[in-house]
Amino acid sequence: MIGKPRLGVNIDHVATIRNARGGARPDPLRAARMAAEAGADGITAHLREDRRHISDNDIRRIKAEVDQPLNLEMAATEEMLAIALATRPDQVCLVPEKRAELTTEGGLDVAANDTVLEDYIARLGDAGIRVSLFIDPERVQIAVAEKLGADVVELHTGSYCDAPDAAREGELARLAAAATEAAGLGLQVHAGHGLSYSTVGPVAALVEVSELNIGHFLIGEAIFSGLESAIRRMRALMDTARAEASGQRSA
Repeated sequence: MIGKPRLGVNIDHVATIRNARGGARPDPLRAARMAAEAGADGITAHLREDRRHISDNDIRRIKAEVDQPLNLEMAATEEMLAIALATRPDQVCLVPEKRAELTTEGGLDVAANDTVLEDYIARLGDAGIRVSLFIDPERVQIAVAEKLGADVVELHTGSYCDAPDAAREGELARLAAAATEAAGLGLQVHAGHGLSYSTVGPVAALVEVSELNIGHFLIGEAIFSGLESAIRRMRALMDTARAEASGQRSA
């Protein structure tokens, strides 16, 4: 995947701000439209079981009114499956979920849940919905994801982003090895979680990675610089890193 990586913008935390006070503003649909205008290639939204930010109606409105592909993050439950089949997002990304967590803690353990996930993935696929699995950059998880029929793996970048400087290169090497492994098995490779201006470049430079999903940082940065400005800067950093990596490969 030598071309530019796609940017999926997660608009969850626009809804977090809305829900902190109640009411209808700020509107996640407006944020999704602005993201699209600023260069986002897709919109990501996580419909949690406790509805702490994005609501069912947000998902319906975004799917109906935004042209960019919708990536619906959700837990592998029967309730969420019914919503996905009714809404028909372009992609479902299956993620682990704990009610007590502030944010997603680690990747989905597909190796330990393969029996349940195999049928779940098949039902989504039969409906024409592409399936992504949010996993840690581990060979066993990648191998099982391919065996289960997933179309995409999204590599969890949290450990890389949170690592102290001395350990970050090692975490990046894990991501690079996992991206190569997954691409070699025919899986599309995405990455995300915790990425910022200072950490996105080395991940965007991994030529096997076709998409980055970024949300919390962009929404936070938008408070100071505006959403469109934040997205355009992130887009530029991604494109520069990929262009430099591609040039090094062809040299």
